[in-house]
Amino acid sequence: MNLSKSLLIIAAFIFTISCDTNNTNDEIATPESYEFTRDGQSTVSFSGQTTRIKMATELSVAMTDFDNSTEELLLEMYRNQTANGGDANPYSDPDLNAATKSVKSKVAASTDFYSSNTATSVELKNQFETWISAQVNEVFPNQNVEAQPGIAGQIADGTSTRYVSAKGFEYNQMLAKGLIGALMTDQILNNYVSVSVLDAGTNVEDNNNEVVVDGTAYTNMEHNWDEAFGYLYGNSSNTANPNLTIGQDDSFLNAYVGSVESDEDFAGIAQIIFDAFALGRAAIVEGDYELRDEQAEILRTQISTIIGIRAVYYLQLGKTVLEQANPDFGTAFSDLSEGFGFVYSLQFTRQPGTGQPYFTKAEVDGFISLLEAGNGLWDVTPQTLQDISVDIASKFNFTIEEASN
Repeated sequence: MNLSKSLLIIAAFIFTISCDTNNTNDEIATPESYEFTRDGQSTVSFSGQTTRIKMATELSVAMTDFDNSTEELLLEMYRNQTANGGDANPYSDPDLNAATKSVKSKVAASTDFYSSNTATSVELKNQFETWISAQVNEVFPNQNVEAQPGIAGQIADGTSTRYVSAKGFEYNQMLAKGLIGALMTDQILNNYVSVSVLDAGTNVEDNNNEVVVDGTAYTNMEHNWDEAFGYLYGNSSNTANPNLTIGQDDSFLNAYVGSVESDEDFAGIAQIIFDAFALGRAAIVEGDYELRDEQAEILRTQISTIIGIRAVYYLQLGKTVLEQANPDFGTAFSDLSEGFGFVYSLQFTRQPGTGQPYFTKAEVDGFISLLEAGNGLWDVTPQTLQDISVDIASKFNFTIEEASN
């Protein structure tokens, strides 16, 4: 591990053991597991987040089911209007069909970024519907057509086959990686660990006096923090100690925290993130809101960094393939479609100590316009991919070389 990464981890560790100057405890220890109880009953609950992760998983898989998926079905998986009078049962899991949650309702829906910016929220929600409809109407009919510039179809990728748009994009990859930002990252960083949500209404007074939500064992503030936790670990096999299987429990944010953790340049980041969640929750129990908010800032830094790293990682993978004498376009386009999704997700990151993302929507739209120009990935140059990578890495504490390992 290089010196800059070592210093980052040491600094984050020191930050997590900050003392509480407003509490009777001299120090709140970081819990080793995410387990909290009141009167012998667990106070941890994030079932809604688990449900949405499972819904998004089924949607992502169905995006490439040429035999069974229709535009109506995929849109219903995204919207889940069944509970509001619809007749469809789009999911294979009957519990999801019975659920009143939906993926769409929480896309670009954070209090801090979108409560006063509803037009942008609607635009971003609808972008996923555009990709869904394009997959069915543009790619599905050309399942057996050889993809070419301006023509959707299939491209061989080693022993597998990729199905791309007329501009070379895999809509299923764009959707899945875009949800990592628009759903998971936005809800964690800009909603549930936000002061505006945690301290809303009588939450502080209720938490100080252990006034629980009716029919539960948790306070509203505790539950809000748990919901943030659930968007990363909600599908884990062991939610008390989720790092035991980090990267294996879903194909969204959990998967890519695991991927970055496996890179020796960033080893330790998964523990930093978990410790911030656990210590922040312990601070809520003890009524130490300064310490709680310090942990929220750590989460903003580290989870945003995950998005930045993977954006550069996939752009660089695609660049390397395109630089070859006879590029494997299937491989390159798949990598760049994933990179597109992570670039799109940058607008949902959050700079610590600010109310701003690392990259604004306008900046992200600028990157996207470069990737989509002309015939899209058929025309994009290695230099363009390098330039975007440089711009992204410059906002974070990592180099292109570190991210692209």
